[in-house]
Amino acid sequence: MTDDDPTRWLEPDERQAWLALAALVIRLPQALDRQLRRDAGISHFDYTVLVVLSETPDRTQRMSTLAAVSGGSLPRLSQVIRRFEDQGWVRRHPDPEDGRYTLATLTDEGFDAIADAAPGHVETVRRLVFDAIGPDRVDGLRDIAASILTVIDPEAPLPGSADAGWGRQA
Repeated sequence: MTDDDPTRWLEPDERQAWLALAALVIRLPQALDRQLRRDAGISHFDYTVLVVLSETPDRTQRMSTLAAVSGGSLPRLSQVIRRFEDQGWVRRHPDPEDGRYTLATLTDEGFDAIADAAPGHVETVRRLVFDAIGPDRVDGLRDIAASILTVIDPEAPLPGSADAGWGRQA
């Protein structure tokens, strides 16, 4: 590093924090995915899609919005929704307000599937995250995550907020 190097290199404590966060971002979704596949036969992405639909008015969402809120691409979401349709969990239909869009609606069978998967998933989230950090650090975790998410996408509502489209279930 030279005096004319404009790079803002990480300090040792920042580097340690970053490496820990990077490992967490990789390993936590893998652990959640393993539990859901083992116990419910669905992926963590599948679960997220079902949760989003279960918590929207009339359990219905535009596919494009559902993809954005659940963190997946529209092609990936379409594959998942097609599988859910085959299982009777979701129904696709044109948006009556604008036929250019397609809506996905969670069926009663789909709602039952998410209701069955939720207890095991929530227990895993509790064990892996909240039991590990303790109740006195929950607010700090929320604030840190919200700060980072706001920098990544200032326009997006934060998960758990009223306008985010989901947030009650883990």
